[in-house]
Amino acid sequence: MGGEAEKWVLMVTARTPTNIAVIKYWGKRDETLILPINDSISVTLDPSHLCTTTTVSVSPSFDQDRMWLNGKEISLQGGRFQSCLREIRARAQDVEDKKKGIKINKEDWQKLNLHIASYNNFPTAAGLASSAAGLACLVFSLAKLMNLKEDNSQLSAIARQGSGSACRSLYGGFVKWCMGKEENGSDSLAVQLADEKHWDELVIIIAVVSARQKETSSTSGMRDTVETSALIEHRAKEVVPKRITEMEGAIQNRDFATFARLACTDSNQFHAVCLDTYPPIFYMNDTSHRQVLFYIYYILITRIS
Repeated sequence: MGGEAEKWVLMVTARTPTNIAVIKYWGKRDETLILPINDSISVTLDPSHLCTTTTVSVSPSFDQDRMWLNGKEISLQGGRFQSCLREIRARAQDVEDKKKGIKINKEDWQKLNLHIASYNNFPTAAGLASSAAGLACLVFSLAKLMNLKEDNSQLSAIARQGSGSACRSLYGGFVKWCMGKEENGSDSLAVQLADEKHWDELVIIIAVVSARQKETSSTSGMRDTVETSALIEHRAKEVVPKRITEMEGAIQNRDFATFARLACTDSNQFHAVCLDTYPPIFYMNDTSHRQVLFYIYYILITRIS
């Protein structure tokens, strides 16, 4: 490593949007690798409205890996963080900054420590996919810092190991997460169905009725559903594949009536599966129920007119 060992710092800042699933992922076939039991499709939101901004830095003066989320230090010891860091470091390449006189050989990345500062401009753990944006941003910024050669689809397989939905936040527009069939998860990755310019007329409205952290985490909720719900297998094998095909067509044709119908029915079925879980999971409150009824009414009126 070149440069004055105790003085130089190299950093990268990235911004990654969150995404909203319109055909939902719920349930894993592998908890460690985060391999889903069905495909899913999402819409990536405008990063100027909802996003995570992450700055990653490296220096010989750092004595350990550290991370701050919204200004508060958090532990990096969790298995999912470590999986992402391990996968990124294993793929790191040589990096040289001639202006600063810094040269990092790819084998040096295993010895260098990182500082990570991440900020969400929307409520964390309140159901707006903050972990998806956060892990996607972490993986993308580290990949830039360490000069990885993988494309976004390949990076999505790494982000997936931190948070399943994170794989979809590495692309703008409309994104499909292919569940894959391989046991090692090599084919469980994200692909872009259409870019952010494809359907400019589509506007996503998000009404935050509560910024409180949800009572049941997605991780434990999915585990309980897979273990106890009688409906989840039918949804994954019979219902979702047909909806995926329909939704892909609706997106390509910019068919809002079909898009809205599929998004609403899939959301309803997701909540039905949660209710079929034991003990039942409630992700909606009374205000949410009233909003859903209003939006369905609005969609129907719009479709008729």
